[in-house]
Amino acid sequence: MQKLPGIQLFDMTGRVALITGGSKGLGAAMAAALASAGADVVLVSRNGDQAKATAKEIAETYGHEALGLGADVTNPEDVARVVDNVVSTFGKVDVLINNAGINIRGPIDELTYEEFQKVQDTNVNGIWLCCKAVVPHMKKAGYGRIVNLASTLGVVGLANRTPYATSKGAVVQMTRALGLELAEFGITCNAICPGPFLTEMNIPIKDSEEAKKFIVGAVALNRWGEMKEIQGAALLLSSDAASYMTGSLVTVDGGWTAR
Repeated sequence: MQKLPGIQLFDMTGRVALITGGSKGLGAAMAAALASAGADVVLVSRNGDQAKATAKEIAETYGHEALGLGADVTNPEDVARVVDNVVSTFGKVDVLINNAGINIRGPIDELTYEEFQKVQDTNVNGIWLCCKAVVPHMKKAGYGRIVNLASTLGVVGLANRTPYATSKGAVVQMTRALGLELAEFGITCNAICPGPFLTEMNIPIKDSEEAKKFIVGAVALNRWGEMKEIQGAALLLSSDAASYMTGSLVTVDGGWTAR
């Protein structure tokens, strides 16, 4: 039976996707989503062995090529090496999902400047460096999909989160600016704004009173998000189904920002 045209728009067969922070959590879930739709995927993590293990599992599960690489997205040389590796191996890079990120919490008067800067280095500078590295290849191809992981905290505030909220606000604006800058080249740039997913960085606050009040209590669905629940948005923005979307924010937050 022939597939419905709408379903075919989500077909990623022949596409090559690079996912940073791809060894675990949301990154691994998004990589699996794209592989399940036919894409070859490259997972990048500071933990190269973990990236390789996750890539091996994805390749065995979905039957498409998956490569795991160790790299630090805050290091320009590492980023250039990764992109060169992807292009030399696959001949192109169609999709970039900028997922690598960290979070350091605390009142502003108890945080150090070094802690604040560390969050910006990964969450903002790392995304900018990865975009800068892939854009020339996407321009040459006349096609590209860039998906940045922002956050609900890029559009609403939360106490004791100045490093993270600042970084994610910057990601929102970077996404909008790049969406405008790259439109004429056939490249789209959009952002996913996840709400409270129980990722590794959130496990330490899972049972805290703060989490119950400000995270779960603020969510209309009244629960943490599951990893699989990020996959639909990632596949949409990475595929031809989102060809008329750029500079957009897609919230996957259980209704948090609807309040």
